[in-house]
Amino acid sequence: MWLRAVLGAILTAMGVGQLASWPAMPDILDTYEIAPAAALPWLAAVLILAELAGGLWLLSRPRSCALTPVWIYTGVAVTWAGLAAQAFARGLTVDNCGCFGSFLTQGLGWFVLLQDALLLLYAGLLLRATRKVRARSAAAEATH
Repeated sequence: MWLRAVLGAILTAMGVGQLASWPAMPDILDTYEIAPAAALPWLAAVLILAELAGGLWLLSRPRSCALTPVWIYTGVAVTWAGLAAQAFARGLTVDNCGCFGSFLTQGLGWFVLLQDALLLLYAGLLLRATRKVRARSAAAEATH
């Protein structure tokens, strides 16, 4: 439960920071050189909506065993980790990773990659824990 609440708070903070930085988000994403400029506002919008929806869901229902917010969190974590990993591997200079929009800026480096790896680890833990709870619940219903 506590992991869902903490990750929900982080995801919500990311979405709020990016939403407050809306005019800058396409430019931030452009530094990753992954899509044409016309697609970047759409990518930013999808990321922000996913972060807010998943984060608020995890925060408001931390005891829920629903997989949807966990998959949303996992998708966001994979997206940011993928952006960082490919930019790092290509040697791109990214002065602001963009995770919190124009707030709490960090340049792309090993520390950001480590943070992204932790987000992926937490996604795995969330998926595992949610599946265990769902399996136990199904087994309990089957015995009644």
